[in-house]
Amino acid sequence: MSKTIFITGASSGIGEACAEKFASTKNQLIICGRREEKIHALRKRLETQYGIAVLGLILDVRDKEAVHNAIKKLPYHWKKVDVLINNAGLAKGLSGIDQGNSVDWEQMIDTNIKGLLYVSQAVIPLMKKNNSGHIINIGSIAGVETYPKGNVYCATKHAVASLTRGMRMDLLPQGIKVSQVSPGATETEFSIVRFDGDKQKAKDVYKGYKPLTAMDVAEVIYFVASLPPHVNVNDLLLMPTAQASATVFHKNNS
Repeated sequence: MSKTIFITGASSGIGEACAEKFASTKNQLIICGRREEKIHALRKRLETQYGIAVLGLILDVRDKEAVHNAIKKLPYHWKKVDVLINNAGLAKGLSGIDQGNSVDWEQMIDTNIKGLLYVSQAVIPLMKKNNSGHIINIGSIAGVETYPKGNVYCATKHAVASLTRGMRMDLLPQGIKVSQVSPGATETEFSIVRFDGDKQKAKDVYKGYKPLTAMDVAEVIYFVASLPPHVNVNDLLLMPTAQASATVFHKNNS
């Protein structure tokens, strides 16, 4: 049976891969992102390729009022959200705490924590009406281990891990499942954004080993979302084989 899947940060990376995966299994999608051209292009392609319905929302999850208004105005047949994938997030900068940029700090906190909260708060009432639903928060190895110069980004992902646990407790009586999928090194636009568009610096992050792809992560998210109603994956840490921890990699430097 087709479900309605709501995906934030769907214009690229893991979010786009999730849209592809869930569309390929004939679910209808609500895809959300800031980049209008990318969201519209993805919507048209998925509708054409898979014959499904896709609703595109041009939305910055940091804007509380816009988030609540957009979800409040969803057409009636889109209001039964079965799965919410809180994927929107980013890292900005890689520097010691004393050299950090407060603008970068605010962007990470506003997107990774507050954006997740705004979207969840707006979607949860729709799930409560149905006494069912599944929220999947995209965490990170950075939410399990703090690494050098990751300070604020790691703090935001630790917050996501804690919020996931709290949401799971609070929503238990409503039959709403809450999961966290935390990837390790994954080659997407992530490092390009972190290093302000420096593609070579971003590419060097993954030099000498095979990182995860966005679709690798999407496949795992799909698995988590596809389990029977009585089964929930609370927390899942996904790593490339060449990565043992946040900072330990086996690299071929030849």
